[in-house]
Amino acid sequence: MRILADENIPLVDAFFGGFGDIRRMPGRAIERSAVAGCDVLLVRSVTQVDRELLQGSAVRFIGTCTIGTDHLDLDYLAQSGIAWASAPGCNARGVVDYVLGSLLTLAEQEDIELASRTYGVVGAGQVGGRLVEVLRTLGWNLLVCDPPRQASEVAGDFVTLERILDECDVISVHTPLTSQGDNPTFHLFDAKTLARLRPGAWLINASRGAVVDNHALCDLLLQRSDLGVVLDVWEGEPEVDTDLAGLCRIATPHIAGYSLDGKLRGTGQIYQAFCAYLGVAPVVNLAALMPAPALSSLSFSKNTTAQELLAILCRAVYDPRRDDADFRRVLAGDATDRKAGFDALRKHYPVRRETDGLRVMLEDADPALTTVVRALGATLC
Repeated sequence: MRILADENIPLVDAFFGGFGDIRRMPGRAIERSAVAGCDVLLVRSVTQVDRELLQGSAVRFIGTCTIGTDHLDLDYLAQSGIAWASAPGCNARGVVDYVLGSLLTLAEQEDIELASRTYGVVGAGQVGGRLVEVLRTLGWNLLVCDPPRQASEVAGDFVTLERILDECDVISVHTPLTSQGDNPTFHLFDAKTLARLRPGAWLINASRGAVVDNHALCDLLLQRSDLGVVLDVWEGEPEVDTDLAGLCRIATPHIAGYSLDGKLRGTGQIYQAFCAYLGVAPVVNLAALMPAPALSSLSFSKNTTAQELLAILCRAVYDPRRDDADFRRVLAGDATDRKAGFDALRKHYPVRRETDGLRVMLEDADPALTTVVRALGATLC
C-alpha cells in the first residue's frame, strides 16, 4: 500500500507504518502527479482535495487530520466511491485554550473584569460547544447561536445572531465554512453585520478565515478603534492582509488548535477510521505514544483569588502573545517571505500542551476556586 502524507502530520510512521510505504511532502505542494500512484492520502486543511487533484489516481481513502472538511469536495468523493474521514473535536481543547488566553490578554489591555462581560458563541459544535461548557461553568453571562443545532434540538437554548450582536460584548466564532445550504457561513460577518458590533466589543475568529469578510473588517477597524479583534484565521492563507493584521489586538497564523495533544489525537482518530475502513482491529494505542507534559501539576495557597487562578492555569500552558509576536515579525517581510513564514511558523510550531492535562492542588478548597479548576477541565487533587 502506498501512502502519501502531509509532512506536518505527527506520528504517521507509528500509526500507519505497518500498512505500507509512506511518503511525505508539504501539504500545499500536494498535486495530481504526487497522488497518481497512491492508495491513501493523509492531509491537513491546507490541501484542497477535489476532482482536479484525484481524478485518475488510485486513491481510495482520504484522511484529514483536522476537524474541518471545507477543503474536501465531499460530493466528488461520494460520486467516486472514495472513502474519507476527518477528526472532529481533535483540537477542540487547544482552541478553547487559545480563546481563554486571548480573553485574558484583552482584559489586561483594557483593565476589564472578564466576569463582567456578556459572551456570545457563534457555532456550538465540537469546539464552540466546549467553550460554552467552560463559560457556563465559570458562571459568566452567555448567549449561544447555532442555527443547525437550534433546528434539530427542541430543548436547545439558542438565540439569533442578531441578538448576539445586540447584547454581547465578546463574540467568539466557531462555525464551519459553508457557502451553500440553509445556513451558509461564508462572510457570515459581512460589512453590515460587523457594523452592528457593540461599542468596545471583542471579536475572536478561530474558525475559518472567510467566515469574516476580511476587507470589510479592515475598513471597520480603521473607523472604530474601540473594537478588540483577535484573528487566527485569514482569507487567502498563507497570504494575509497585513493592514488588517496591524489593526488586530492579537494576530496568529492559524495555530489556535495547534496543541501537541490535538495534533496527535487527530492522527489517532484517522488511524482508527482507517482500521475501520480496512476491517482490521487497531493495534496502536495513542495513550502509549502521548509524551508526558513538561508541567504536570500546580499548587496554590489559600490566598489565591479565582481571577489569579484562572490566569495562572491558562497561561501555564498557553499565552497567545508569543505567537502574536512571532507572526508580526514574519509579516514585516515581503509578500514571498510572508507566505513562506506563515507556513514555517506552523511547521516548526513549539510544543504546547492543554489545560485539561494539569493536576491542581488547592490549599483551601474554596468553592470559587474549585469552580475555576472544574471549568477548565483540570484535575483537582
